[in-house]
Amino acid sequence: MVLSRRWAVFLTGVGVWTWVIWPRFAVAIWNDPRSWSNGEVGEFPATGFLWVHALLIAASLAIGTTVGVLGVRAWRAAGRRPDRSTA
Repeated sequence: MVLSRRWAVFLTGVGVWTWVIWPRFAVAIWNDPRSWSNGEVGEFPATGFLWVHALLIAASLAIGTTVGVLGVRAWRAAGRRPDRSTA
């Protein structure tokens, strides 16, 4: 299946958007006192709040990366497709 360039741009944009948003969210979670058992940032042990959000962030980045790579591959595949108007 070959996607249109419009869909390829959309998928690539979703991948980029994921990498713009989630790392900033990770910093906010790290700096949140609820992430640490004694309320001091960076002082382990971490709470479930941090671990659940870390898992959410990691999964979202993995999915976003996959979608972005698919978008780039779709863009490249659309460029190699023969022009239908001349066939």
